[in-house]
Amino acid sequence: MDFHTFIRAVGTGPKSNRELTQEEMKDCIRQILNQEVSSEIIVAFLLGWRVRLETNAELKATLDVCNEYITKVNIPNSIELGFPYDGKTDATYLFPLVGKYLKKFDLNIVVSGDLMQPAKSGITIKDIATNIKLDDNIHYFDRSEFLPKLSAITNLRRILKLRSAFNTVEKLLNPANSRFALTSAYHKPYVEKYSEIFASNYEKFVVVKAAEGRPEIFNKSKAWVKTQNGLEEFIIDPEYYGINYNKTFEKITLEEAIEEINNPSADLEKLAKLNAALHLFCANKADDINSAYEMLDL
Repeated sequence: MDFHTFIRAVGTGPKSNRELTQEEMKDCIRQILNQEVSSEIIVAFLLGWRVRLETNAELKATLDVCNEYITKVNIPNSIELGFPYDGKTDATYLFPLVGKYLKKFDLNIVVSGDLMQPAKSGITIKDIATNIKLDDNIHYFDRSEFLPKLSAITNLRRILKLRSAFNTVEKLLNPANSRFALTSAYHKPYVEKYSEIFASNYEKFVVVKAAEGRPEIFNKSKAWVKTQNGLEEFIIDPEYYGINYNKTFEKITLEEAIEEINNPSADLEKLAKLNAALHLFCANKADDINSAYEMLDL
């Protein structure tokens, strides 16, 4: 199909813009991933699509096409953590501290990363995973290896210097065929959006409300679990467990992030334990966060 059909659907103004059909959307994304059209045309489409606003059906179709190109490796008993690819600026990552708590439950953590994507210049999963030794139940997947076609358009996305639909889709690519997933959204409409796009790919799907799109609990947070009746909300409050972590960074450096992981404070370690409890709940190892937290002490 002529790519300009897709450009016209997102770039001709409110009266003429329209949602792409599933067939059109999949054809469009295949052409982008295979770079069958010029860089300028791809950037123009991504910008117009962003301004027009992507629909959930279009994003789901985009994810479906990405799955056509992913080389997957089965990691049994695994939970995928859906981090954004543009990094973090205000705190370190907790997942390297969480793995050890999950070993006795035979639960694996799966994370994926790549070079930093727009629009934020933060510390990425790849920065962490390639600069520290992770526990053997934490599995890092580099997108340049399992989905090189999406990795290859990084420079195009950097030209745009804005978020695009790929920022949403890439959070949960599931390269390990994980049965469970945990991701994050800051606003409730995005919880519903992520549920519609991703939940059907997992046995259990949980979204937490957290800054910078990180699926990690640092302070009192709302969370939602996808059920047959819709989204069920619950609260996780570190203070309930005697945790009072309030350290923040204006813009954390990689060295500072690694130092926090290698030499965690008592409260940061307690936060890791609480997040391990959340992982156990997400992986159906416990009925709720409280019982999961208690299981960690047995």
